Amino acid sequence: MEELSKSQKGRTAIATFKTLADALILRGSFKPSGTTGMKLENALRQFSPEIYGSMVDLRIIELKGLEYVIDRLPRGIEQCNRIVLTAQEDLDNTSFEQITPLKRRRLSYVVSEQEICFVVTRGTTEIYDLITHLTFINIEAQKIYLQACLPDGELYQHWQELTQMIQSGLEPEGPALDKALWNLSIILGRTYKETKESYEYLQQNKENNHNSGLFKIVHSLGQRIINEKQDPDERLTISFTPSLQEILGHHRYATLWAESITRKLKDLDLLQRPVHIISANLHSVKSLLFGRGALQEIDKEVPDDIYEMIHLIRDEEIDVAAYAENYGFYLHHDQSGSNIDVQIIDARNIDQACIHESIDIELKQIKGKEPVIIVIDYAFGTQAFEVMDELLSPTRIAARDVSLQIESISVMGKAGILPGKKGDIMLATAHVMEGTPHNYIVNNDLSEADFNDRVTVYSGPMVTVLGTSLQNRDVLERFHESSWKAIGLEMEGGHYQRAISAAIIQGHIPKSMKIRYAYYASDNPLISGQTLASGPMGVDGVVPTYLISKVILEKILSPDEF
Repeated sequence: MEELSKSQKGRTAIATFKTLADALILRGSFKPSGTTGMKLENALRQFSPEIYGSMVDLRIIELKGLEYVIDRLPRGIEQCNRIVLTAQEDLDNTSFEQITPLKRRRLSYVVSEQEICFVVTRGTTEIYDLITHLTFINIEAQKIYLQACLPDGELYQHWQELTQMIQSGLEPEGPALDKALWNLSIILGRTYKETKESYEYLQQNKENNHNSGLFKIVHSLGQRIINEKQDPDERLTISFTPSLQEILGHHRYATLWAESITRKLKDLDLLQRPVHIISANLHSVKSLLFGRGALQEIDKEVPDDIYEMIHLIRDEEIDVAAYAENYGFYLHHDQSGSNIDVQIIDARNIDQACIHESIDIELKQIKGKEPVIIVIDYAFGTQAFEVMDELLSPTRIAARDVSLQIESISVMGKAGILPGKKGDIMLATAHVMEGTPHNYIVNNDLSEADFNDRVTVYSGPMVTVLGTSLQNRDVLERFHESSWKAIGLEMEGGHYQRAISAAIIQGHIPKSMKIRYAYYASDNPLISGQTLASGPMGVDGVVPTYLISKVILEKILSPDEF
């Protein structure tokens, strides 16, 4: 029998992980230390996501991966042995503390010191994301346990000293901190420098009440496994409620979200106007269209360079939205549970004084056409299909079906790049759905000629992956180097295109409608130190983000569009 290649093994492991996760959701619960949980863990180890670095090395604890996960899970998750995933629950009026993680818009409630409830409103991708992170944490907890206990069950001296420090409730300082970090570095199998860097990173967020700090996180993870070994009833259990199982795939939150937008447009008397949808962040379009005016209103000199203007707005924390509200800008806060806020811009009200001079648009023709721009915040994985599918479908208002007059859809996102580096731009010619036979050709209205030489631009197929954590180097290299010639990976584009294709088939939008996909590279998973776990782009992301936004706006509001 011919041996499988590394990429084939990786694809098999990813498919196994997804199949097991789907089965566990239907079953209703599992224990990571149980038979199925161990199979899930083995699959994760086998495809060894780049974002989790040294997860498979039993000698060392993966610190960058731990930082990444802790930023995206609620404070105290490390000490819980009961985790519940549910649909929207009426928990606002309970005594349970509501927590939103630092870097992921997900709602959770602390039921007790050992139990947390996640409210899942963003579809199966969110569930995969949670299961992957929790499986990773459990793997690291077991590695910590091996560094804490001798084979006969006796505790190492370094672990005993860490336990004493945690129990004292005192935060070490000065020489005591150096000694504590040295002890911790031995437990983690990391250098003192690496341990101190992770301590300092988590400490700054601990002070903002987003996590428990490195010492307590490590101790709680190891202690949970110690407790499990002593009492099987203490084993970590992850449960999925019947209410969650019932709503998956039914667009419950997306339907409410889309209806609220249509009703808002009706209230603003904008329903009969041509609509241009942009999926993007909620700062770039707003700052490009109204940043100049906001600066002039407070007597700030407007830089000639548009990117310097953006830096000034960010550094001075200029309230662009407050200015924009006088020129047809409306912020629509999501109340559906989808966690996707929306900006509605009546372009008819935009004045020349609002817009930076380097943006090439023609206001006279805009006022004649009277376009409306709807900017929707980032969706999460499969949620993109649900929200776009509902937004493109007719909505029933006052006993009649109402459809938006959609003229273009633009998607501006961040993605991992395969041939280039952070800050480069990728234009999709197709979306390849990882782990499925579904592929979508994109007639992209954006081309490399639309961008200046300030940024390197690549065109080609994009791989829509199952999740941020489900990335295998060998599989990605195969997509890039084979006849697929994929240039990047992302999570939403294929799902958006699936909804667009369905809307064309159903006659909700014309086949000739303009579609645009552009991504800026936030990471390169094939280059060590450039994965998502290495941290955000910071100021390096300003030029590609705003260049894409500028090109999209000029496409929408240029004379050629009319």
